[in-house]
Amino acid sequence: MLARKILVIEYEKLLALNIRNTLQKLGYNVPEITDSGEDAIKKIAEIHPNLVLIDVSLAGEINGIQVADTIQNDFQIPVLQITEYSQYIKLHQKQLGKAFSYILKPFAEADLHIAIEMAIYKHQINNRLREEIQRMSAIIDSINCAVVVTYTNGHIQIMNPMAEVLTGWKQDEAFGRDLSEVVCLVDRDMDEAIENLAIQAIAADKVLNLPENCMLIAKDGNEIPIGDNVAPIRDSNGDITGAVLVFQDITQRKQMEAQLLRNAFYDGLTALPNRVLFLDRLKQAIERRKRRSDYNFAVLFLDLDGFQGINDRLGHGMGDDLLVAIARRLESCVRSGDTVGRFGGDKFAVLLEEIKDVTDTTNVAKRIQDTLGLPLNLNGHQICTTASIGIALNCGGYNEPESLLRDADIAMYRAKQQGKARYGVFDEATNANS
Repeated sequence: MLARKILVIEYEKLLALNIRNTLQKLGYNVPEITDSGEDAIKKIAEIHPNLVLIDVSLAGEINGIQVADTIQNDFQIPVLQITEYSQYIKLHQKQLGKAFSYILKPFAEADLHIAIEMAIYKHQINNRLREEIQRMSAIIDSINCAVVVTYTNGHIQIMNPMAEVLTGWKQDEAFGRDLSEVVCLVDRDMDEAIENLAIQAIAADKVLNLPENCMLIAKDGNEIPIGDNVAPIRDSNGDITGAVLVFQDITQRKQMEAQLLRNAFYDGLTALPNRVLFLDRLKQAIERRKRRSDYNFAVLFLDLDGFQGINDRLGHGMGDDLLVAIARRLESCVRSGDTVGRFGGDKFAVLLEEIKDVTDTTNVAKRIQDTLGLPLNLNGHQICTTASIGIALNCGGYNEPESLLRDADIAMYRAKQQGKARYGVFDEATNANS
C-alpha cells in the first residue's frame, strides 16, 4: 500500500520542516512544502495529494481559509487546518471550525496523526455521501426539477410546472416580476435574504451555486430547502440574453445528511453523543484548559450496578428501554453546556465544564445517584437501579482525553468495589480514591 501524500502549506519554515519530519516518521509521503496559497493551488494539480495540511495564516494575498475553501470545492481534497486557539474561536463562531477539520497549535505527534486520519476518514464519508446524493439528484432532476428563466434585467420570462409547485406562483402571474419576489430565497447560515440570483450570475458571468443552507420561502410562507445553481444564458453570438435558475427540493438530502451525522457521532439507542464525539469534546476541553488557567472541568465515568441481571431477567428489549430512560435522567442532572455520552453497554460518561472545584462535581454525582435511585416504571415493571461513578478532575496536565477517562474509570471501579451506588474521586498524587 502506497503511503498517503500530504501537501504542507505553512509559512513558518522551521515549523514546516518539523511537520514534514513528523509526517514522514508517521509513514506519510510529503512531496512538497510551500508557504503560499497561490503556489499550493498550482502544486495540487501536479502532485494530487491525499490531504492538505494548511496553516490559517499564510504568505501571499489569500489566507488559509480561502485557500482551504478553494482546495475543497475545486479539487475535492480533504483539508486539515492548523490554527491557534484565538483563530479557532473565530472560525467556530463563523461555523467554519467543523469537527475534525482543524488542529490547534501546539500539537503532539499523536494528535497530528489522529487529526489527519480523522480528516481523511471524514472526507471519505463525505465523498460517499456526495456520490449518493449525486446519484439521487440525477434521478430527481429528470422528473421534478424546477426551472426559471429570466431576462437580463432579472425579471421572470418562463417557469416550468415544478417551479410553480415549489414557489406557489403560476407562470402567468409571475411573468415580468423580479426573480427575488417570486423565488424568495434566504441563506439560513447568514440569516439574510438572497438578492436576485439572475442579476448576480449575469454580473459574475459564471454559474453560481446556491448557498449550502438555502431556503425557499413559498408564496404560502412554507419553507423548503433547495439546492442547485443559476447560470447566464447566451445566444449563438455569445451574448448574454438572460439567466436560468435550476433548483429542487432537497429536504430528503438534508434529512440524509442529518442521519449520517447522527450515525457517525451519536449513539443509535439513546441518541447521546458516542465515544468519538465525547472524546472530541473532551479534547477541546483539554486544549481550552491550556489557554485558560481559570477554566476547570471534570469527567464522570458511570457503570450501572446490576444491569446485566436486569437484562437477563427481563430481556434485552427491557434493558434497552432502561438505558434510554437512564440517558434522559442523566441529561436532566447536568447543564445544557455539559455533555452526557454513552460508551456502549451500560457505561456512560459526563463532561462537566466551567466548574469551580471538586464540590461542584461531587454535587452532580450525588444528584445523579439520587435521580437514578428513583423507581422507573417500564412496561408494567418497577425497576430500581444505581450506578458506580468515578470522577477525574483536570489537574493531571494530560494531553490525551483517554488518559483522563482512564483515571475516571479507575475511580469508578474502586467505588464499585466498595459497594453499589457509590462515587469516588481519582487522586493523582496517590493514585487512589479520596
